[in-house]
Amino acid sequence: MRQASVPCRFGHDVLMLYAVIPAGGSGTRLWPLSRAGHPKFLHPLTGSTRSLLQATVDRLAPLTTAERTLVVTGAAHVAAVARQLTGLPEENILVEPSPRDSCAAIALAAAVIAERDPDAVMGSFAADHLIGQPDRWADTVREAVRGAERGLLMTVGITPTRAETGYGYLETGDPVDGGPLRPVAEFKEKPEAPVAEAYLRSGRHLWNASMFVWRVDVFLSELARQQPALHAGITAIAAAWGTPEQDDVLGTVWPTLPKISVDYAVMEGAATAGRVATVPGDFGWNDVGDFHTLGEVLPTDGRGNMVLGGDAKPGVLLHDTDDLVVVAQSGRLVAVLGVRDLIVVDTPDAVLVCPRDRAQDVKKLVDELKERGEEGLV
Repeated sequence: MRQASVPCRFGHDVLMLYAVIPAGGSGTRLWPLSRAGHPKFLHPLTGSTRSLLQATVDRLAPLTTAERTLVVTGAAHVAAVARQLTGLPEENILVEPSPRDSCAAIALAAAVIAERDPDAVMGSFAADHLIGQPDRWADTVREAVRGAERGLLMTVGITPTRAETGYGYLETGDPVDGGPLRPVAEFKEKPEAPVAEAYLRSGRHLWNASMFVWRVDVFLSELARQQPALHAGITAIAAAWGTPEQDDVLGTVWPTLPKISVDYAVMEGAATAGRVATVPGDFGWNDVGDFHTLGEVLPTDGRGNMVLGGDAKPGVLLHDTDDLVVVAQSGRLVAVLGVRDLIVVDTPDAVLVCPRDRAQDVKKLVDELKERGEEGLV
């Protein structure tokens, strides 16, 4: 069933797509900027004053409306999400009492949408990704919607630009009827470097960016087939949503749901059954996974230094430095002299200094702080 289009205030035709934005996680590789209480999607890491979450909603404008945009987030972040997204109806912020991974969050949104509109097509798009070319991204999503209308569980795959070992991959088949859609044969785990090189050479592998588009009835049917207990719990919660029993049912059922990602719970099995397809996309996608990456995607000075924050005096003072990533959030002067290829992050209660090529290891510091019982710092 093809979704109707209506004109919107942005001057585009709007697909009547329901957009779901899972907004969770703590972005441990961006510590000490990103914390459990103020994770990376709430930060302006976009090269503008807009947060990653706000930028996600902005680029959905050609595809949907505020009334059809839902955010799924934790109780600790509800107030901040509402402050940043003042145009979103209050009832469209779905609160998960505790983290149960992506399947429960996405399934909750799908079931709530199905209660409103059983024939709906929904897309799920993470709150903490950067997209360099939003128009091309929107065109790719439109192609995915066409596949979803045919009853396929769709992903948006990213055309790889390098042999990346930090991402999962989608192994694809031949294009369907000469169009952009390709069947997904298998979901692949993060590979070792030689395997990633082989994936890049094959031309049949795409990065898995965890962007999904499907009819809610198709997804929920597949959830019931593969995860009957999770489906039953989500169905009970959705049936009570918006009623006086909502909080009681949510509080009782939610903790019993399995903690599992939607890739493992549904998509891998659906791909084996021939029910998953993808549309390759090339639109400047980045998951902003660490500070080194941030320094690659945001503007730099003539010597390759990227400075975030520190706009007000005393600010940031760099002398004879190259290829630094400097994040100044404490309000005090950050001065750096005669070094290169470093990350310097200054917050009111913690300072991080490390080489850029160790950016992925910042998570180890967070793990150690947790082991030491320093939960207030993470």
